[in-house]
Amino acid sequence: MDPTPRAYRAICFDLDGTLLPMDLDVFMGRYFAALYDFMEARGIEGGPFLEALKAGTRAMAVHDDGRTNAEAFWDTFTDLMGDADVDWEPLLTEFYDGPFAALGADVEPNPAAAAAIETLAAKGYPLLLTTMPMFPPTAVRHRLAWAGIRPEAFARLTHYENSRTVKPRPLYYAENLAAAGVDGADVLMVGNNTVEDLSFMHLGADGYLVTDWLLDPAGFDLASVKHGTMADFAAFAAALPPCANPAAAVKTGPIDPAEAEAARAANDGGSLDGTRAAAHAAAATDDVLAAQAPGSQEV
Repeated sequence: MDPTPRAYRAICFDLDGTLLPMDLDVFMGRYFAALYDFMEARGIEGGPFLEALKAGTRAMAVHDDGRTNAEAFWDTFTDLMGDADVDWEPLLTEFYDGPFAALGADVEPNPAAAAAIETLAAKGYPLLLTTMPMFPPTAVRHRLAWAGIRPEAFARLTHYENSRTVKPRPLYYAENLAAAGVDGADVLMVGNNTVEDLSFMHLGADGYLVTDWLLDPAGFDLASVKHGTMADFAAFAAALPPCANPAAAVKTGPIDPAEAEAARAANDGGSLDGTRAAAHAAAATDDVLAAQAPGSQEV
């Protein structure tokens, strides 16, 4: 591993377990329980609702047809919920701005994460939050708030409305390269998952693995990549020079599939098999969806 940083034009960050200290399994159990209670309190059966929500979530992980993840979610969810006389999207917005926001009350943010973000922003680095894009934008902003980080520090936040696929598929990262108008070699990816986050390196990105909440499903050789605690990364960020050639006009919305495919083709190192990446995305999503709330059924 060469410890010398590249001349980055943009820096991408994972959220859960990287900027946001969190045991994802514990969080998902609380999330599903809160959703169940919220729906039951409004006369909606929590069990069938959660079954439809989990099926919609899995659809986001497995679809490969150019729809946004939001479209894949809602197509599946509404098919399962039938013609229920409920305006679902405003209802879920109410949930995310209420009970969901409260789920972060006992999260203890790592001040080194906010310090690193502010340091890099002050040096002119465009920052992209490349979090798993399965939540609506309001939920992503709340999770950043739990981490003590300003959403406005990021030029792009990935969520289910502006993404057409998920980690670790190459096209997910290609979408973000196209959004920033940069090559893979222009980017540093900061994350805690050796598969989902470091898969960006197959498109030429440099990587920094944050080890506080390390997830290593593949037995990765840590010595082969920059790594350290979030405090170590904050020191790394402080040592970087100002950004000399920042990515300009980063797009916030969905990326045209042809643009994403062109970015993938231009940067693909050929070492990440798309079928294997898709299988990982499906399996990882199924693991997350195994969390159960009272009265729910596993999908």
